[in-house]
Amino acid sequence: MSGGFHYITKYFIMRQLIGFMIVLILILSPSCKWLRSKGIFGKKADTMVVWKARQDSIRVIDSVRKAQERMLALENARQDSVKKAADEWDLKNKFNIIIGSFITPEYARKYSEEFAAKGYKTRILKLEGTQFEMVSAEAHESYREAVARLKQFQDTVIIDAWIYVLGKKN
Repeated sequence: MSGGFHYITKYFIMRQLIGFMIVLILILSPSCKWLRSKGIFGKKADTMVVWKARQDSIRVIDSVRKAQERMLALENARQDSVKKAADEWDLKNKFNIIIGSFITPEYARKYSEEFAAKGYKTRILKLEGTQFEMVSAEAHESYREAVARLKQFQDTVIIDAWIYVLGKKN
């Protein structure tokens, strides 16, 4: 019987040793970099990191979208005010002293800049139905003012200047 007892004792010792080894492996394995790199342990932490990164990305995208919407609203407001000012200018100053008419927009722009540098309030007007752009040196509310100023302008600045009357816009 002593041989059987010895066998049973070895069995319990082996069983305890195997149990101890399993517990030891389970305790030490999550800290093993190789096991974590294989994806066996540490997935919850990685998932949380990915989730937080997504949330940050969503916040950044949302703030960029809001900034773009604000910029678009500001640009629309600016364009509306420019259009309103241009419409008011057109209605108020409908008699324009034209100093040049060009098919090439760049020539009109350069000519306008040249006279603006001399102190004139130039403006480029598109002649509807054509490709021409006219350069206006001055604009006046009344026909009488425009004619009087045109005569002075032709005598002192450009003899070929003429008056263009802006029609009402529909």
